[in-house]
Amino acid sequence: MTMELNDLLHELNDQRRTFRVTMQGLSEADAKKRTTVSELTLGGLLKHLTWCERGWTHILTEQPLPPPGMLDFDQYTWTGTDLGELLSSYDEAVRGTDEALRTASLDKLVPLPSAPWDQDPQPMSIRRIALHLIRETAQHAGHADIIREMLDGQSTTATLYEN
Repeated sequence: MTMELNDLLHELNDQRRTFRVTMQGLSEADAKKRTTVSELTLGGLLKHLTWCERGWTHILTEQPLPPPGMLDFDQYTWTGTDLGELLSSYDEAVRGTDEALRTASLDKLVPLPSAPWDQDPQPMSIRRIALHLIRETAQHAGHADIIREMLDGQSTTATLYEN
């Protein structure tokens, strides 16, 4: 593994850890609660990030496009009853992404599927996909922090420094 890949995975895992902190001690009911005017919930964000990890792993490993669920717009909604199962699914998806990143060349270009927001996408390097995953996870970790703080006053930042 190159130093660059090691650094990218370190940053990605740091953002994942930050997101996971917001899920600590959360009940299923709380994971479904909206605390802002948006439709976002902590369970919905967790479901979305799980789908993101799986979708990008699908692309990284050059499986047939598009990835399953890519165009399902209910990704931000979670109505399940087992938060532990959803967290396990996220952890499994993370392991799959990490493995795909570890076994690929960062300079390799992979095709992307056509989507409503980009009808003719250009191939993307593995490096750029890793950077996109970092950005995506960090963005939603910020969303999750706000939702959790509104829910019960818990602060991801404070919790990170306590651990």
